[in-house]
Amino acid sequence: MPTIIVCLKQALDVAELKVDSTTQRVLTANAPRKISDFDKNALEEAVKLKEKLGGEVITVTVGSEKAKMVLKEALAMGTDRAYLLSDPSFEHSDTLAISYILAEGIKKLGSYDLILCGEASIDSYSGQVGPRLAERLQLPQITYVRALSLNGDTVVAERTLENCYETIKTKTPVLATVTKEINEPRIPSLMAIMKASKKEIITWSAEDLKVAKTRVGIDGSAIQIMNVLAPKMDRKRIVLEADTVKGVAEKLAKALINEGVGGR
Repeated sequence: MPTIIVCLKQALDVAELKVDSTTQRVLTANAPRKISDFDKNALEEAVKLKEKLGGEVITVTVGSEKAKMVLKEALAMGTDRAYLLSDPSFEHSDTLAISYILAEGIKKLGSYDLILCGEASIDSYSGQVGPRLAERLQLPQITYVRALSLNGDTVVAERTLENCYETIKTKTPVLATVTKEINEPRIPSLMAIMKASKKEIITWSAEDLKVAKTRVGIDGSAIQIMNVLAPKMDRKRIVLEADTVKGVAEKLAKALINEGVGGR
């Protein structure tokens, strides 16, 4: 029976973000957070595989104590064990450092058959953590997976390319990143939520993981985000006038062509 690890991120809920109209800065300090949408698809796929094949689903996330919220939801959806990798030194880690922390956590967990991640996070959308993690663990990786099956030690995945689909077959252990096409995540029942609230979430610090603090946080990151600004969007407030509807339509068509929106 397979052991499946799912990597989750407590992401900003981008639909609820607000912008300071004066500075155009995105206000993230008190913004609501949730399981990143693609990660929830990865979690649902893991639980579906467990329901079909048996085995165990383990979820792992890097974050502060607040990230326990997403792990509680994961437990309610069907996760068996949940691990929070949390330490003050992990703050401001980029994808390079996050993949290192996750890799050390997964090594500490022991053997596994499959690691699932979302194709990207909904707030940064870099799509780097999954591939970086696979490289650190020296695993084959299959990205942009829209359908997945596991039979013994064989994984068959259908992945989305720009203008076609590609089917990949490989042996476990393997890491796959999934798209939203793969499934529709379940909504846990009230009973499942109540049971999840009583389950233990195991927290591992930098000391527990024996990570080098020079490889996490700002010191271990290749990228530092200095600021996040929303694009300024002003309407041109152009009014098109003509004596007839046809005349307005012709002016509109010409204006769109001049803006490069319509064809010639």
